[in-house]
Amino acid sequence: MERFEYHVVGMTCEHCERRVTGELEAIAGVESVTADAATGLVIITSPTQPDAAAVPEAVDEAGYELASA
Repeated sequence: MERFEYHVVGMTCEHCERRVTGELEAIAGVESVTADAATGLVIITSPTQPDAAAVPEAVDEAGYELASA
């Protein structure tokens, strides 16, 4: 498994973490997601890199924004 790190803008609490985690876990191939509202860091564990379009779409669906790299 590989780890992929993203920064999500706007998470402020555990509820935010759960929303982002739930949307990202629905992406095909994603094994697990860890979100930290305090830092905005989201770690996706997956055998391959998640689809480049699916990650920002899932974060947007959760109501947050993926920070630019």
